[in-house]
Amino acid sequence: MLIGEVARRSGVSSRMLRHYDSLGLVRPTGRTFGGYREYSDEDIRRIFHVESLRSLGLSLREIGRALEDPAFEPSDLVRDLIRRTEERLNREQELLDRLRAVDGSAPTGWEGVLRIVELLHGLNSPHAARRQQTALAPAEVPAELLAGAVLSEADPNVAGALRWALARAGGDGVASLASGARSADVDVRRRAILAIAGMPGDEATAALAEALGDRDRAVRARAALALGSRGESAAVPELVRMVVEGTSDVEAAEVLGTLARDDDVADRIMSAFTGELAAGDPAARIRLTQALVEMPPALALDVLRDLAEDDDHTVALLASALAGALG
Repeated sequence: MLIGEVARRSGVSSRMLRHYDSLGLVRPTGRTFGGYREYSDEDIRRIFHVESLRSLGLSLREIGRALEDPAFEPSDLVRDLIRRTEERLNREQELLDRLRAVDGSAPTGWEGVLRIVELLHGLNSPHAARRQQTALAPAEVPAELLAGAVLSEADPNVAGALRWALARAGGDGVASLASGARSADVDVRRRAILAIAGMPGDEATAALAEALGDRDRAVRARAALALGSRGESAAVPELVRMVVEGTSDVEAAEVLGTLARDDDVADRIMSAFTGELAAGDPAARIRLTQALVEMPPALALDVLRDLAEDDDHTVALLASALAGALG
């Protein structure tokens, strides 16, 4: 088959076929009576092989190596292609995020666009000090930009500055943070809930309530402490669990004590406490006994006096001392 017909049937231009020939990638192996080069069926299969590898993003040099080097491992090539593709996608995603951030900030004119770009450079700087300076700058930083930075910030000092700036910006960033609270990455969820905990409003409260069902203990604990501090009784079961498990149990007990100012909530807490005290885990019973001191004395004293007769000597001594202090 002559080059013109090969080009027509394969979709590869005659110019590219000649280029393949000059590089030694695909050289026609036959000759017509008139001396023209003729492609065999095997040559055409090689053309399609080259085109398939080109579609994966390989350079012509890499294709030549893949076709001619007997020691070349396809698995190495595929892994390298995956790595390069991931890097390209990450760059494209960064650009897309930057463009969305600029668009979402609704800049007016080029001055506004340049300002947002400058803020993005600051928040995405590889230097923690620069990121922190941007967060604490007197100039107003859009809440959406701050929220995105909070979700990705690993440095605790910078993260604190970003959360402060976001709380100062108001509730506009809650939607972005709530999205982060549903991330598959547990670190992102923890950052999101920690930031939401410092933000006011019903939207933040709803996001914290949703986080009570998170599979990560740290996320649930932070959400429960924040909700309880807002007077939300939905946090009671998780706060009691925190006392039982010893997860920030002192903080949890203090928040439960605040919630117990409501008589109905106090009854729920005391019922949960007495149920867990009967469960028998020694360390948990000690923590629960200690937590009783945060409850209304009228409710806590009877339980503490009963515990003063407990078979566990440590629990009995602790309960007796606390009952004496309250009574």
